[in-house]
Amino acid sequence: MSITQEVEVPAGVTAPPPLPVPRLGRLPGEQVLMSGVGLRISHDLSFEDWEKAGRQLSGIVDSSSWWLGDWLVYGKKNFSDRYVRAIRAAGLQYQTLRNYAWVSRRFDLTRRRSRLSFQHHAEVASLPTEEQDWWLDRAEQATWTTKQLRTQIRAVRVDAAGGEITAREQAAMIPRIEVPNRRLVWWRKAADQSGFDFDRWVLATLDRAAEQALHEETESEVPAALEA
Repeated sequence: MSITQEVEVPAGVTAPPPLPVPRLGRLPGEQVLMSGVGLRISHDLSFEDWEKAGRQLSGIVDSSSWWLGDWLVYGKKNFSDRYVRAIRAAGLQYQTLRNYAWVSRRFDLTRRRSRLSFQHHAEVASLPTEEQDWWLDRAEQATWTTKQLRTQIRAVRVDAAGGEITAREQAAMIPRIEVPNRRLVWWRKAADQSGFDFDRWVLATLDRAAEQALHEETESEVPAALEA
């Protein structure tokens, strides 16, 4: 029997049907069951079965980032006037969902690597498509952790000709900006809550802001071009 979570949705808001809480399957002799408030684990569960359950849980948690990202992308596209209300009704964190959605938009389903985590993809999401694929290929072949991938990206970048140059040679330094300590603490908290490394979170946030500003600028130019 699957367990579902009922969500009260405001009138006029279209929300997806409640998702069943997955069950981890029947393990030898006993079960490990998921509920909305935790796990129900047999007191005599073996180490092997406990370890297997951990692998399954890890896969579910990682997949949920993609699911939530795709869910928000769809809602924003199809219910632009109501999707924020649906997010609040579901009790979800909008900023976290925005980060998930941003990564999801950067990778369509055909480009997502099932052998790599959502965070692997997030580490390269701000890069051009060709570089994204190049780094994910390397991470997959070398079985890098997210931290190892991040370290490699900082150390090496790929140029258009396929050669390698150091990040120090290619990177540009942003002018020093004085930031109130209270605001810096606030930003770090947002990065932690979103599951991103702080440096990567700052870059991703700036990229999103630039993308939105340029998109709005392009849209404002269209009427003027038509009038001309």
